[in-house]
Amino acid sequence: MQPDCLSAEGERRCRRLLAGATARLRARPAAAAVLVPLCSVRGVPALLYTLRSSRLAGSHKGDVSFPGGKCDPTDQDVVHTALRETHEELGLTVPEEHVWGVLRPVHDRQKASVVPVLAGVGPLDPQSLRPNPEEVDEVFALPLAHLLQAQNQGYTHFCLHGHFSYTLPVFLHGPHRVWGLTAVITEFTLQLLAPGAYQPRLASSGRPTG
Repeated sequence: MQPDCLSAEGERRCRRLLAGATARLRARPAAAAVLVPLCSVRGVPALLYTLRSSRLAGSHKGDVSFPGGKCDPTDQDVVHTALRETHEELGLTVPEEHVWGVLRPVHDRQKASVVPVLAGVGPLDPQSLRPNPEEVDEVFALPLAHLLQAQNQGYTHFCLHGHFSYTLPVFLHGPHRVWGLTAVITEFTLQLLAPGAYQPRLASSGRPTG
């Protein structure tokens, strides 16, 4: 892992690398947006995740995800969607100036675009958050060092109509398994934050990576 990923220099590097995509994608219509919260837990760089409420409707209840949701017509852009949803789900207010930029969009099975927004949220104790119980069952953080260890990385094969369709990354051995589009977004984030330390073990399919 690059030691400067939470430093001012590391932030400037990431903002510079994301500037083009952010300018291109920020105002582009999308179905949903998520916030990828980069935080420090007891001095350790980590990503913050949520466990979706088991009371939610749909196929993704009980899954690990980043805070976020559908774009609202009143949202100015995908950044505002991600920040609004994060406040509604976790009670966490992230100033817009803490947003580093927009990552590559991913697409769900219905081909709806989901835009990840990376932000530095600073030192954080996940247990101090008060998530909305209607939307979130649990909040937890995974250290970047954990995500970067090869023994915690795997992959999942998906089939469609009985035939192999695509393969996605999965991150293991934390409180909960990180898979699906959340794992793809995690992979994008690791490639940005620690390019010398993280090498994708497989090629993501065109469908989720957009």
